[in-house]
Amino acid sequence: MSGNDATAESVRMIQDSAGAIAPRGGDFRRIRALRFSPLGFDRAVWSEICAMGWVGLLLPEDQGGAGLGMAEYCALAEALGAGLVPEPLIPAVLAAGFLPDPWRADQLAGKRLVLPAWQEAPGALLAPFSTSLADGALSGRKIFVPMANAADAFLVATNTGLALVPADGEGVSLVTAPTQDGGHFGTLTFEDSPAIALAGDFASALEAAALATSAYLLGVMDRVFALTLDYLRTREQFGRKIGSFQALQHRAADLKILLELTRASVASAAAVCDSHDDNAARACAVSRAKARATDAALRMTREAIQLHGGIAYTDEFDIGLFLRKAMVVAGQFGTSAWHRARYAALAPEDEE
Repeated sequence: MSGNDATAESVRMIQDSAGAIAPRGGDFRRIRALRFSPLGFDRAVWSEICAMGWVGLLLPEDQGGAGLGMAEYCALAEALGAGLVPEPLIPAVLAAGFLPDPWRADQLAGKRLVLPAWQEAPGALLAPFSTSLADGALSGRKIFVPMANAADAFLVATNTGLALVPADGEGVSLVTAPTQDGGHFGTLTFEDSPAIALAGDFASALEAAALATSAYLLGVMDRVFALTLDYLRTREQFGRKIGSFQALQHRAADLKILLELTRASVASAAAVCDSHDDNAARACAVSRAKARATDAALRMTREAIQLHGGIAYTDEFDIGLFLRKAMVVAGQFGTSAWHRARYAALAPEDEE
């Protein structure tokens, strides 16, 4: 079996396994039940996710992982996005690559959850960190930590590297705020908190998380587009299916183009990440995908609200869940403005 065939088979198997958590065509009763709960997700479902090996998808086999690449990771993230899955897979995958044993083993098994705390300002993916680690003591502040209430520990980016800090450690304080999709973000403050210094290429891990987030947004787009087409085919107005109106057909065609361009951008970026060692080429591809996916997902979900008419503005109708999710996820791992600026700075002249 060739390399491309093996990747395609891995992607197919990942997509099939994702159906256990996010069945295609399933309803959103589970998602609704979890909104604004203390954790924001289901521990039992998280255990199932860990049992399927998804948290270690990118890790080499000798570290307990699956040794797969970004093509498989993006296929999984897309499937989870289509199901609006709230479990924090992308942050957990990001943290797993830096953890020492037995923390890594517990992370992969779902016995403990370590989440990354890296952001200090909104917008940017990569920026200097002011949080400091000296003599095993951590001081600083981190914002926008997703699902922080559920963490047993945090992987903290500092100005000298990474640090592992227990959530209940001395000098650690957490304040949370609800998000539109029913989850929450945490703001962490560290005051001389005991921490373990860790090593690793955090910048590359952030790139992978940014691309996986792009794929998650692609999944959101794909599902909301399918639901919108179904509505246009069945809703009647003036004695006709509204999908027969040419103006709405043109809008649907524009959204289809938007979806396929995003899909191509994410797939291209995954291929670059899996086949290139050039950090600049990888960063350029990731920024192109993330900028496009962010803007496209926001446009797609807003258009879907309009195309569903008045019913879409009720919380009881599922289409609004997609807009809420897109609004929350869009800014994670770099805004579209930040990624466009980086792409403009890195792209070869023949790609600009």
